[in-house]
Amino acid sequence: MPKLPVIKGRELVIFLESLGFRVIRTKGSHVRLRSEDGQATTVPVHGNKDIPKGLLRKIIREDLEISLDEFLKLYSGYKGK
Repeated sequence: MPKLPVIKGRELVIFLESLGFRVIRTKGSHVRLRSEDGQATTVPVHGNKDIPKGLLRKIIREDLEISLDEFLKLYSGYKGK
């Protein structure tokens, strides 16, 4: 099983924007994003805290509907690693 990266909430929002998601609203510390094809997700941006691994896995599998391997490939290309 691939190892998930440690990602901060704000960093995940910026990464999702690079994938074509747009911020549609912010309520408190939660940012709601939607893509052109209708996919939507909510990302908590709690200061400088990391996204919990289980929540990140849920966002990848259920909200983005991509595999963990595909996410890691996209994210590593985004980070320039």
